Amino acid sequence: MSTLNTPLQLSTTFKPKIWGREDLSPISSAPGDTDLPVSKKAEISAGVRKPGELIGEVWCTDDTSRFLNGAVAGLTLAEASERYGPALNGRAWQGKRFPLLAKYIFTSDWLSVQVHPNDEYARIHDPGNVGKCEMWYILQAEDKAEILVGVKPGISREALQAAFGKGTSRHLLMRHYPKAEEAIFVPPGTVHALGPGLVLFEVEQNSDLTYRLDDFGRAGLDGKPRPLHLAKGMDVIRQDLPPHDGLPRWEFQEPFGTRRYVTACRYFALEEIFLRKMAAFKSSPQRVEVYSVLKGEGRVENSGGWLGYRTGETWIIPPAAGAYRFVPLEGTRFLKFYVPDLVQDFRRPLAAHNVPPEDIEKIVFDL
Repeated sequence: MSTLNTPLQLSTTFKPKIWGREDLSPISSAPGDTDLPVSKKAEISAGVRKPGELIGEVWCTDDTSRFLNGAVAGLTLAEASERYGPALNGRAWQGKRFPLLAKYIFTSDWLSVQVHPNDEYARIHDPGNVGKCEMWYILQAEDKAEILVGVKPGISREALQAAFGKGTSRHLLMRHYPKAEEAIFVPPGTVHALGPGLVLFEVEQNSDLTYRLDDFGRAGLDGKPRPLHLAKGMDVIRQDLPPHDGLPRWEFQEPFGTRRYVTACRYFALEEIFLRKMAAFKSSPQRVEVYSVLKGEGRVENSGGWLGYRTGETWIIPPAAGAYRFVPLEGTRFLKFYVPDLVQDFRRPLAAHNVPPEDIEKIVFDL
């Protein structure tokens, strides 16, 4: 029997960025807090922020994040994934690395214009890496906050490359003004950028492979211009890809509250679960499942005992956890992510709720 048979808490990691923020609401307990409201062990494992430091990303499943309980306590996510393999990641997963990367992003300025490669390109041109397919779930958007997703029709590659070199590419890309609780799917090859005034949750392949195309001539945290990756970036841009923004919302009543099927592809799936009362689930031997606590507190428990959860924490459900349940002390909002079986986890339950097949395909992507 696997020794990884209880829910596991994972520490978070802060990533300073030139476009980040001091205020990490809503996953901090109050505006201006300098640490996520996790246990003291997690606070130590995640590191302490410097006063006034601008944090752009809070990584939930960083390779350097440390487990805080169970048989893997003290190990990093990377160490545990390599040591335990399918006992942690599920028998359907063949890789040595944890299959998913998730993070919160906080913007006070524009991120660079960038693009990500697919697996095939990454394997050939960046050996040891995988490609990067991702999605964004908007948590907060200030008035007129915007994102860029995709190249405007009719723009030549020559004009696009010239604009990247001059730092003037934003006017050649399609603008979108997102709203809270909106989902955007960003497959490899999509040119994109996030603007200021956003808080969002990002789920993706466990890859940080990014080709920066336009950084508007800015200096990085070291005072030097950040490098561009124009040759590789131009190789992988797909101008034919439509923007997958404003995805339809499919949310349904459950005995415990509500469940929203946000989006899914073969690399990841995201659900939003709101608990009004106790919810019982069962782990899958095929995969690992991860919960990010967006709001609320309570207990997570199985036959091995119980532990308290609260806002800002990350909880991993290993395949051998068996039956487990969440008992909220107050209304709890979870973001649950995992590597899905697209038919069993999304298409079939959506069809059971009488969602038309053509509408299911608007949030379930075959790549």
